[in-house]
Amino acid sequence: MKKQILSLALSGIALTTQAARPTDAYQWLEDVGGANSLEWVKAQNAISHGMLEQEPDYPVLRSQILDILNAKTRIPYVNKLGEYYYNFWRDAEHPRGVWRRTDLASYKTAEPKWETVLDLDALAQDENENWVFKNSNCRYPTYDRCLIELSRGGADAVVVREFDVTSKSFVKDGFNLPEAKSDVNWQSADALFVGTNFGPGSQTDAGYPRVVKLWQRGTPLSVAKTVFDGQKTDMSVSAHVSERTGYRYELVERGVTFYTSETWLREGDKLSRISVPDSAKVSFFGPQMLIHLRKPWRIGGQTWQAGSLLATDFNAFQGGQRQFTALFTPSPTTALERDGVSFTQNYVLLSSLDKVKGRITEWRFNEGKWTSREVGAPAFGSLGVSGIDEDSSDEYFLTHVDFLTPDSLYLGQAGSDQHELLKQRPAFFDASRFEIAQYEAKSKDGTQIPYFIVKDRDLKLDGNNPTLLYGYGGFEVSLTPWYSAGAGKAWLEKGGVYVVANIRGGGEFGPRWHQAALKQHRQKAYDDFTAVAEDLITRKVTQPKKLGIMGGSNGGLLMGVMLTQRPDLFGAVVCQVPLLDMRRYNQLLAGASWVGEYGNPDIPAEWNYIRKFSPYHNIETGTKYPNVLFTTSTRDDRVHPGHARKMMAKMQGIGIKNAWYYENIEGGHAGAADNSQKADMTALEFSFLWKMLQ
Repeated sequence: MKKQILSLALSGIALTTQAARPTDAYQWLEDVGGANSLEWVKAQNAISHGMLEQEPDYPVLRSQILDILNAKTRIPYVNKLGEYYYNFWRDAEHPRGVWRRTDLASYKTAEPKWETVLDLDALAQDENENWVFKNSNCRYPTYDRCLIELSRGGADAVVVREFDVTSKSFVKDGFNLPEAKSDVNWQSADALFVGTNFGPGSQTDAGYPRVVKLWQRGTPLSVAKTVFDGQKTDMSVSAHVSERTGYRYELVERGVTFYTSETWLREGDKLSRISVPDSAKVSFFGPQMLIHLRKPWRIGGQTWQAGSLLATDFNAFQGGQRQFTALFTPSPTTALERDGVSFTQNYVLLSSLDKVKGRITEWRFNEGKWTSREVGAPAFGSLGVSGIDEDSSDEYFLTHVDFLTPDSLYLGQAGSDQHELLKQRPAFFDASRFEIAQYEAKSKDGTQIPYFIVKDRDLKLDGNNPTLLYGYGGFEVSLTPWYSAGAGKAWLEKGGVYVVANIRGGGEFGPRWHQAALKQHRQKAYDDFTAVAEDLITRKVTQPKKLGIMGGSNGGLLMGVMLTQRPDLFGAVVCQVPLLDMRRYNQLLAGASWVGEYGNPDIPAEWNYIRKFSPYHNIETGTKYPNVLFTTSTRDDRVHPGHARKMMAKMQGIGIKNAWYYENIEGGHAGAADNSQKADMTALEFSFLWKMLQ
């Protein structure tokens, strides 16, 4: 469930006061599949696609991006389940994808021998469904049966089916759930913890499970036993098992908001609250419990900083003891990444950031004591680490990437700095003439905001360079360097400058960086982005008519705010799968889970500040706006496509002529359901930017 929510990473609190809502002339466009709505969408698509596909570079660019997405030379990332290494793969022959497996010896070769386990293209054809593979959840420790999550068109809602990896077939009369936003985990070989749509009242206001039950094999779901019953105003409720050799914990989590939760230990039918702060996250490493703090915690006469990672003996903690070892303590420039904890058999591996650059630390727990060492790894760029088999091995996968260096995958051994290069993605554009720099811009309140810039080494600082500035700034999501072959082809090779802003609201400097821009402080994130844009102009990298911006989801809201607050500062805006109507966002799809980030518009005092960053309510007649392209997906069941639809219609309604709109009929929150759709969308967006910034 959290994986569904994390891509947007939005949270919720209780809805309390209903305020009168003004009449919305375009609310009819919230009818996602309505005939009138879709007729309007198709008309807008015809205009935008018709214009942009006429651009000279569009067909070549689309073909290049599709080739990149389908390239067989990409790294096939794997995860070990039992004796096999599994991978999900899409290419030209398998547009929907194949779930496949191999062994480590074969994986190390240039061309591994893959065994197909599930062919999504064949399944979709046989069942006449637009299946998108979402997830596989395989039972521990045999990994012989898996719960396969299938989405229609890329939506968050999934169908769940039990699958036998030995026979490579779905289990007749096995565990099956109809389409819903479900959370399902193995409790044992023949029982599941299930949160799903059990009927009226079983879901939260956000549309996620409110009730979790224990479902025994061979019995109807209707007789499953309730394990935990949350509140309607919660974000979601779930249960899972944390297990490794010799240790097993059944855990129930009540997600009150994305940032606050209650964790309960289940022993038989007894539930015991684990008494950590409700803003903290817990995980387990054998007998040790790890506690990742989002806020300061004063306990046992000591205050631990927000962003710290603490370790303690779990049984002793449950017995009242409060003795901790700090495995990570943040500094002004460092932060533990949000999902920066991984395990091998004997080590805890930590991924952290130092001035938005990756760092890896190993901790070993031996004879009741913790010891640590820094791992020698590339000093610039993004690093990722994941244990391969925490029951029986200290091997791990290490990845490295930056804006100009394609992904590399290494095999590492905890306790050693030796890393074996397994795979390296080839370069898809010529990066030899480019360089990466990191600058800072001073925001309105004096805070220094870092940003990355990718540019030609011989860039002329004359203000005439087409520049694309990307941002997100929300939900503790860090924008660390990545390799975008599409941006390289579509932007850098053509002479553009690419910039990524690390604004507040993200997680680049830990919880403090995120919490600085919550709710009534949201404007700080927008001031930060504005400061980076102005710094680019001051440095004479570009000028407003040459400066384009792009962002999606919460970043789409950022784009809408920039469009309405600083229309003078930009020449083009690409606003992807956005939130824009902040008056009704909590009434649309998963919106009720997001008020912990933005505030509750149904509370008048909170609407007073939310209105100031609600783009839909700040479009004004007579203002000269930059060229803008809105993109979204009909099948997005997380951020309602009505946001983008209504914004476009309202702009048209007040006579704005330089706004365009494209809605993919499929694709979910990612905007595209397969590589062909993604290539088309990417080519449209970059063709739009290049056309408008010349």
